[in-house]
Amino acid sequence: MKVNILIIDDENDIRSLLSRIIRLEGYEVFQAETGAKGLKVLQQEKIHAIICDVKLPDANGVEMVPKIKAISPQSEVILLTAFGAIPDSVTAIKAGAFDYITKGDDNNKIIPLVSRAVAKALGQFEQKEATASANDQRHSFSKIVGQSKPMQHAIEMAKKVATTSTTVLLTGETGTGKEVFAQAIHSASGRSAKPFVAINCSALGKELLESEMFGHKAGSFTGAVKDKIGLFEEANGGTIFLDEIGEMDLVLQAKLLRVLETGTFMKVGETKETRVDVRIVAATNRDLQTESDRGNFRLDLFYRLSVFNIRLPSLQERPGDISLLAGHFIKMLCAKMNHSPLGMEAAFAKALNNHPWKGNIRELKNVIERAVILANGPDLTLDCLPYDFQYTESGNQLDLMKLAEIEKMHIRKVLAHTKGNKTKTAELLGIGLATLYRKIEEYGL
Repeated sequence: MKVNILIIDDENDIRSLLSRIIRLEGYEVFQAETGAKGLKVLQQEKIHAIICDVKLPDANGVEMVPKIKAISPQSEVILLTAFGAIPDSVTAIKAGAFDYITKGDDNNKIIPLVSRAVAKALGQFEQKEATASANDQRHSFSKIVGQSKPMQHAIEMAKKVATTSTTVLLTGETGTGKEVFAQAIHSASGRSAKPFVAINCSALGKELLESEMFGHKAGSFTGAVKDKIGLFEEANGGTIFLDEIGEMDLVLQAKLLRVLETGTFMKVGETKETRVDVRIVAATNRDLQTESDRGNFRLDLFYRLSVFNIRLPSLQERPGDISLLAGHFIKMLCAKMNHSPLGMEAAFAKALNNHPWKGNIRELKNVIERAVILANGPDLTLDCLPYDFQYTESGNQLDLMKLAEIEKMHIRKVLAHTKGNKTKTAELLGIGLATLYRKIEEYGL
């Protein structure tokens, strides 16, 4: 395996000497005379170890360490100093430097140090690649459950756009699996080895969202005690998923538009621009065209985001997939809870198919999780479902039970599951402990 070493030093003689020594050990060597050029090499090449001078024309070596780690966390940094010790060596090590050497040290010190740094970096790169491979398999299109025509159409469209760098807009009701699609698009792209970063645009206020997305400089606002790298910078080279994009403030929309058009943004409190190469996948359950007409969403941003629009079907539009999804979730949750495999009784499956599923896949998963928790036998039964599921059609008539009987039966079932633990039972039922005790007394349980 080819191992790459980067030397960043403004003294040509030092760079040349170190290069000769390191090449004799079989390493490939890259050189840069400034911090900026070194970071550019790091963005273009897979570098295992960096030897960086503390005093550079445009940077301080100690301050370079977090910048290097932001681009390539797996690479190891060795600082090079003209003095016997670096005054802020503790700061350097805390920032992530592997170690430091003094200019003029003999080969017996330099080569073993580089060798140890390379060994550590190789392990970290190997772990990253193994994790990326596992993530690619876990988030591949083959893992998306659904055989209905609307779902297969959405998958085919996503596969086609995945291999490009085109911005993608995922639309559809809440709970239809937009983040799952975004991860699959990333995993099938040429960016899969780089980060996939997700953020919910509706979860934070304008100021916090701007800081999370773009980062900030220390002192730029109250509470900003140190510099912060934003999610766009963390996702450099990879994909950023902007969920609920329709909730974003108009001011931030303008800043996002600039990233899409120029690949640059300004951190909060910063005076110079930061450049990134990021693919954007956005998602919304709103009609952004209508929101634009109402003045709630920038029309120019809508056009930039909707270059490739994929609409994900609701669960009502793909009823044939309900049993498939239920089976998938049962298998997954049984494994997670160390539960023996479970099947579905016919009445259970029928109740699932008859439900409107306004919360889509997310609601279905929650219902299945609850059912698995309450299961006693080898199959999931109707009484494992919430009350509103426990009505089964019989011809044109409804087989109805009194509400009190259903409630009594369900409380008994949950009490059995928790082995009589009243607190856990109340939590599962979503009622107060006092209410549970009253029900137990009322029903003579």
